[in-house]
Amino acid sequence: MLQQFYPQVSHSYTFELNKDMHLAAAHYIDDERAGDCRNMHGHTYFINLTIAGDELDELGFLVDFKRLKTIVHKRYDHTLLNDHQEFASRPPTTEEVARQIGLAVQAELDSMDNKPVCLQVLVRETPTSYVVYRPKPGEST
Repeated sequence: MLQQFYPQVSHSYTFELNKDMHLAAAHYIDDERAGDCRNMHGHTYFINLTIAGDELDELGFLVDFKRLKTIVHKRYDHTLLNDHQEFASRPPTTEEVARQIGLAVQAELDSMDNKPVCLQVLVRETPTSYVVYRPKPGEST
């Protein structure tokens, strides 16, 4: 697993957790301007989620790490990202993958009584390239 320090998000929440995970997926960017990325190819994506909140659930968790992994890993691991509905209008660039992960995670967090917040999603596509997505408060698209 990727062991590193991530860009930090300034916040005033009491608790912050970070969950690292990785998944294997393929994608392509169907546009001439994408160069070689126009061809289908795969990556081992490394993902870090930053979740924060002030209240813990009845078990003492901000959110169970396993729940976060299920949201992301179960959905995208060993898939062709272009086949997912959320990439129908925008191609699965690293930026868009980070945004869609953030939206999916926040949708799950919104269902929890203690209302944690996804502050940041980091998606590393290669050893030298990554994207950080930080949703603005109230963002839904």
